[in-house]
Amino acid sequence: MGLVDLPPRPVVPEVCHQRPVPEVFGLRPSAVPEVRRWRTASVPEVRRLARAAGYAAEAPLVVGTSWRDAPPIFACAGRTPAGRPFDEHTLAYAASLSKQFVAALTALVMRRGGLAVDEPLSRRMPELPAWAQSVRLRHLLHHIGGLPGDDLVDRALTGDRTGSGVLAALRALPEPAASPGTEYAYSNAGYVCLAEAVSRAAGAALPALADQLLFAPLGLTATRFWDGPEPAPPGAAALSPGAPAPLSLGDGGLWSTAADLLRWADALNDSRLGVSGLLQAPGRLDDGTTLDYAWGMGVRRRHGLTVYRHGGGWPGVRTLLARVPDRGLGVIVTALDDDTERTVALTDGLLDLLLS
Repeated sequence: MGLVDLPPRPVVPEVCHQRPVPEVFGLRPSAVPEVRRWRTASVPEVRRLARAAGYAAEAPLVVGTSWRDAPPIFACAGRTPAGRPFDEHTLAYAASLSKQFVAALTALVMRRGGLAVDEPLSRRMPELPAWAQSVRLRHLLHHIGGLPGDDLVDRALTGDRTGSGVLAALRALPEPAASPGTEYAYSNAGYVCLAEAVSRAAGAALPALADQLLFAPLGLTATRFWDGPEPAPPGAAALSPGAPAPLSLGDGGLWSTAADLLRWADALNDSRLGVSGLLQAPGRLDDGTTLDYAWGMGVRRRHGLTVYRHGGGWPGVRTLLARVPDRGLGVIVTALDDDTERTVALTDGLLDLLLS
């Protein structure tokens, strides 16, 4: 089973205290006066948007927004499968949001001279079939590598989804789906390859590399890449029982909290890593055609502003992170369910509310 992603082509402090206080759609009072005033005015709109998107009042849902130079605001409702309150500190699977983290690592390792995005994939992964010789790392970043389709890769997997399983499946598929650089085709397998190539170029395992270059510098203390052996990190919200564990890195493998993901959005909006301009640059086909997909994130327009967004999911979770750098805005929606359309509808409604 492959990762379930929000369609990328048709144009993705703390205030939810766990205490017995009155809630309106799970919104818990803030101790910060200016946040409390903003929230009081926003509660009816957030409740309306959530209900309009199809969420019940008790549905496990976290909605977070952040503005530059202002504390983040979180709306939390429901409980995890273990019965704990689902809030902005709950560790949950972030699925394909991992792609922008891997893209950032690619940019940082490249800046240090460790790799070049125009180098062939075969330079780092010579064990792959001959098609890897014409695939460049930049092709993988923008899903234009022409790799064998995810459907073929997924059918070859048994048990949990692991990076070694994905790479073994690719080694057994000698024919590419298309010539690299000629067409867009969303590829989870491509990001597994990209993560492995970056890891080899840096001489460090991806979880350790992310800790060193991303999580520690930005204060993302709860965020981690997880490749097992257990299905999830300790204390995380459980995914749907019976589904394969998502243990591959690059296409997924990221676990985080809503609070950390808004910190990440703020860091990208402010270019604290020094690579946001590169990460936000739309990709191009080899013929120069511009794509609506940058480095691990979609590129959209809303209310005349550029929005960078990406979503993802796995059985038992859906999430979507959106940013509007020109407004210093970040929005995160995470729900413990399997309804992608609701996540998109709620995110779009929030963006319309906040940008109009």
